[in-house]
Amino acid sequence: MYLKKEIPFGNTTLSIETGKMAKQAAGSVVMRAGDTMLLATVTSGLEPRLGDFMPLTVDFISKMYAVGKIPGGYFKRETKPPESDVLIARLTDRPIRPLFPDGYSYETQIIVTVLSVGDENVYESLSMIGSSAALMFSHIPFQTPIAGAKVGRIDGKYILNPTLEEFEKSDIDLTVAASIEAIVMVEGEAKEVQESVIVEALAFAHEALKPVCQLQIEMMKELNIKKMESFEVLEYDDELVQSAKRFATEPLIKATLIKTKGERYDAYYKIKKETIAYMSEKHPDVDCSGEVEKALEDIKRELIRGRIIHEDLRIDGRNTKQIRQITSEIRLLPRVHGSALFTRGETQGLVTITLGAPRDIQKTETINGDIETSFMLHYNFPPFSVGEAKPLRTPGRREVGHGNLALRGLKYVLPAYEKFPYTIRVVSEILESNGSSSMATVCGATLALMDAGVPISKPVAGIAMGLIENGTDYYVLSDILGDEDHLGDMDFKVVGTKDGITSLQMDIKVKGLPEGVLSKALQQAKEGRIHIINEMAKAIAEPNKELSPHSPQFSELMVNSDKLGVLIGPSGKNIKKIIEETKADIEIKDSGSVRIFAPNLKSCQLAEQRVLESVLELELNQVYDGTVSGIREIGAIIQLPGNNSALLHISEIAHERVNKVEDYLKVGEVIQVKLIQQRDGKNSVSLKALLPVPEGVSTETQEEKRPFKKEDNYKKEDNYKKDGGKPFNRKPR
Repeated sequence: MYLKKEIPFGNTTLSIETGKMAKQAAGSVVMRAGDTMLLATVTSGLEPRLGDFMPLTVDFISKMYAVGKIPGGYFKRETKPPESDVLIARLTDRPIRPLFPDGYSYETQIIVTVLSVGDENVYESLSMIGSSAALMFSHIPFQTPIAGAKVGRIDGKYILNPTLEEFEKSDIDLTVAASIEAIVMVEGEAKEVQESVIVEALAFAHEALKPVCQLQIEMMKELNIKKMESFEVLEYDDELVQSAKRFATEPLIKATLIKTKGERYDAYYKIKKETIAYMSEKHPDVDCSGEVEKALEDIKRELIRGRIIHEDLRIDGRNTKQIRQITSEIRLLPRVHGSALFTRGETQGLVTITLGAPRDIQKTETINGDIETSFMLHYNFPPFSVGEAKPLRTPGRREVGHGNLALRGLKYVLPAYEKFPYTIRVVSEILESNGSSSMATVCGATLALMDAGVPISKPVAGIAMGLIENGTDYYVLSDILGDEDHLGDMDFKVVGTKDGITSLQMDIKVKGLPEGVLSKALQQAKEGRIHIINEMAKAIAEPNKELSPHSPQFSELMVNSDKLGVLIGPSGKNIKKIIEETKADIEIKDSGSVRIFAPNLKSCQLAEQRVLESVLELELNQVYDGTVSGIREIGAIIQLPGNNSALLHISEIAHERVNKVEDYLKVGEVIQVKLIQQRDGKNSVSLKALLPVPEGVSTETQEEKRPFKKEDNYKKEDNYKKDGGKPFNRKPR
């Protein structure tokens, strides 16, 4: 059945259309806002994958045809998705995944394809709404629609789905997903805004998204969609589960009090083996491993959550507001440009800074145009960080997402590129992980940036907040552990300075949170963030004034714009020679600005010298280093600084008579000479003027020995003409 509905959506109109494209998918919709169109499809497997894991995959695919372009490079076909597509796929997955019914384990695939791109900045919004609508219009038992939107704020006014130009003026950039009941996902960045601004922005977004969720319900009813009434769920024998619980409860009570993660997990593993052995002996004809797994998970969940609710006591002995012990160390690695080791409890990140030249800028081709990035942050999560042995793979969606969150939180404190024109690459190697490794990346990156001498405006820290819901009571946890994330109801990461929030990310596992709980979580996060920044200051409180001696060096010179042609030389010959000789990158602007990026201080100083020499304006009676570039019968041609040349007359080579220039000079020889004459753009130099005068030798120059100067010759010629006489000293033709 074909159906199309429209609804106002910010400054545009949103349309949801189904029954026209991709009809063999379980559900498909075409989303449109202005000239931007996306196709969202969902399909599912015929048989369930029994287990606790929900096998959902979400892919967001942007194709260059959507903007009327052919992909650049040698291969004219899209292959590996850009990071922007990966991030939108994650944004779409996160709010949808928790809303599937418990026990549903059919392979489910959502594919969102960009069909057309207009000026509207609504990709994330249409992807989330389209995926939800495709699920709602399918047989899949997904019946809690969600909608998503971007939120900005200009001059205190909140805007739904601002354009890219409006975001330039906005102090927040949030992507919010919500059901009719509550906010379910948040991700974004801000320019050091207060916690109250975030709460107001979320409330604004929620009110705007409710009608879009309601429209999906109305369309589902009008389409008369028949949902899967029942599905196969992994069933457990309750009697066996209870038997396993009776055996394992006492040892698990002790195990969940072990503060060290490794020892605690070893204890869990031992209890699991003992429980399986006990159940196998008691029920030899039954495989009880599934029941044992469920029993242990249930017990841990009850014990860990119960202690927090009733005793304000967490796994490692902290209360709900305490932060784990923090240690920081800088300049660990001798050759890198900046480094820091940040440890918070059992989470540890080694972060390095590499400074590069403008040519190191990352260039990416996207449907929004070509993007150049001078600040990069790469997050790596090797398996040894959690004590596992797994094959190494290329960075996955989790690594991309965590790195992007940290990058967004740090970029607002970086110096303007015009003032610090370096390409900056941050790499975070997670060496240990027990919760909140992305926030350890933020803290470690701040320390490493200051160690490298990058003049950031303020230190930045990040903290992960958790939540335990107990009916109408909510318990907010600061600096959560991995188990508290797994067994809790919220993962809320907040990044910022002491003065405000710079980025955040929230995922919740409950149906919704009251506004007051969000406010409490943000305020508690602020307290923790300030504490962490104070602890970091014990290692380094402000950026180093000098760059590492191994860092590339930057220098900017201003030269006369009329001299740029001389500096560059014919076909770039001179500037290429300087670059080759000094190993420096040189950027020349029409304004006369010459920027030098050199691998070290020596290279930078040499490049400065060569540039200044190239544009040097020679001054009379000054001494210069020159190179003999040619020898003639009358003297030698001397190459001077600034691409200038001069004649060293044979009479100016030595005080004594010189018969052959070759007896005194060789091509390629470097000598010091004095500039003695400049006339009509031609230069004359003297070597003998710098040599000691032998006794009895006259110090008169060749010019001084002449009875008259050449210009006097022309004057006399003119006088002869006036008198009607013959030109002076002129031979007949």
